[in-house]
Amino acid sequence: MKEYKYKINGTEYKVTIGEIEDNIAHVEVNGTSYDVEMEKKPVEKVKVATPKPAAAAPAAAPAAPAPKPAASGNGTGVKSPLPGVILDVKVNVGDAVKKGQVIIILEAMKMENNINADRDGVVTAIPVRKGDSVLEGTDLVIIG
Repeated sequence: MKEYKYKINGTEYKVTIGEIEDNIAHVEVNGTSYDVEMEKKPVEKVKVATPKPAAAAPAAAPAAPAPKPAASGNGTGVKSPLPGVILDVKVNVGDAVKKGQVIIILEAMKMENNINADRDGVVTAIPVRKGDSVLEGTDLVIIG
């Protein structure tokens, strides 16, 4: 049972809400009992989305995807130094990169940060895409 006190146009009302069965609430207002019929809400059917084939491109990037595991290619990952959102990917798989070359632009704390290759090599995998949210330590580019 829940009790409430209301004041409507200067008049006080003591309202006690008792049991609720289906859509009928047993209510007492200033000692007078009422059975209040509540509106039944229509039952909403939940649509379950089925995964699309890998060839179909997603319409929008998820707001906060889970951190991606390291790609299964040869090489070592260049890791995100802090959490943020990928603004741009400056390289492609198969590109040769030099140490210090900008490979990713990461927005973190409302600033654009250049993420540079930490060694010479060839890009073997890029497990992130433009618009992805990443956590600190997430592999951004795999260099072999």
